[in-house]
Amino acid sequence: MAEASQPLVKGIQEHDGGLVVSLAGEIDYNQSHKLLEVLNSQVEKRPARLIIDLADVEYMDSSGLGTLVKVFQQVNGYKGKMALVAMNDRVRNAFEITRLDQFFSIHLTVDEALQA
Repeated sequence: MAEASQPLVKGIQEHDGGLVVSLAGEIDYNQSHKLLEVLNSQVEKRPARLIIDLADVEYMDSSGLGTLVKVFQQVNGYKGKMALVAMNDRVRNAFEITRLDQFFSIHLTVDEALQA
């Protein structure tokens, strides 16, 4: 279970051909505005590929999903690519129920997403 002090953003790393934002904890209504601010600051850099690593995200509600859709639209607007990686079954289920798994590029690993 995530601790209250656990940061939403675990790290941001530049890779050849992409920018990887690693998230952690629970992404819900209380966190989605903060997440949007963080991701917007990265989108401003216009990375060719924006990869969101969800390996340490335990839960995501509809506001978190909506935030990722907004970011996707921004990345798509400048002809970049966005991918989601390493989501657990609980988070993946949220994407499947909403059919967003057909909308997003979803990969098992960061390396796989960088090469897609």
